[in-house]
Amino acid sequence: MARDIDKKLRLTAALLGAVTCKDLAATFRRANTSTSFDVDRAYKWLQGRARPRELQVYEDWAKVLELGRSGDWIAECDTEAFLDEICAHHHRDREALRRRAKASVVFASEQEPDLAVTGAFACYSHAWSPYFRGRLIRGELSIAIASNPRRLVATYAEALPTGRLQLEGSVTIGKRLMRLDVRERAGDAQFFFCLFPPTPPVSILGGLMCGATIIGPDAQPSVSRVAIVRVPAASARFLREAEAYLPTRGSVSHDLAALGLPIADLAAVDQRLGEFLAGGGSGLDQIPLATYGALVKLFDPNWLTHLESV
Repeated sequence: MARDIDKKLRLTAALLGAVTCKDLAATFRRANTSTSFDVDRAYKWLQGRARPRELQVYEDWAKVLELGRSGDWIAECDTEAFLDEICAHHHRDREALRRRAKASVVFASEQEPDLAVTGAFACYSHAWSPYFRGRLIRGELSIAIASNPRRLVATYAEALPTGRLQLEGSVTIGKRLMRLDVRERAGDAQFFFCLFPPTPPVSILGGLMCGATIIGPDAQPSVSRVAIVRVPAASARFLREAEAYLPTRGSVSHDLAALGLPIADLAAVDQRLGEFLAGGGSGLDQIPLATYGALVKLFDPNWLTHLESV
């Protein structure tokens, strides 16, 4: 009797790097040009809503994995035995593949890329507050699917010294841009994210974050680069409780490792993220109140003079 088909298919997709059911079907066709592996039905198999009835699907699956096992074994083995076998045969780290399979989302087709952005993320940007100048701040971002109406919603939060700041809002994904517009329910804080379009498996997002300072003597309009890194779902509690401001010259790679994200090269992560966030400068564009005030003092009298002459 076939068992754990959804979990074993997800492990297979993670092993092969498949993003869509179409990708999975292609590997089955390479193993058997007349395979009965069907894209639409496979999507149901991945969701646990059905399982293959044709023995040939399991035989083709065995060929895809090149394990030297029968189709019956593929169908009947449990998830742990299946994971042990494919990791041993393909020399893969067992826990790393398991994590990848859990984090990955396999879609019915290329027409569903928006769903790839759902999950938990850690956001790193330059602190806007003058009291934390020169430090990085970590935010918590979760993107989920709202059931009615069907749309993507974002929740962004920071564990500030003054208390938890949480904003919620919409997610819009276009061909040229991804936008997040989030607002505080019980306050007037509002942030706008202008990001590069996501590409599967959406391990990272990046772009600009706009808003106004939250902690400081003045509310200054601000924009900074932001790197948004996908983290394991289990990181949510740590993100909620950990102080948002990283230590001076703190390591983002070590912070991500503390969040449970495996980092193969800590130095490379710090270097690349540092280059991205700095952008050839400070990575932060913030208009001083005095500079703006000087413009107001210049243009206000000029406009009032104009009104008097009308």
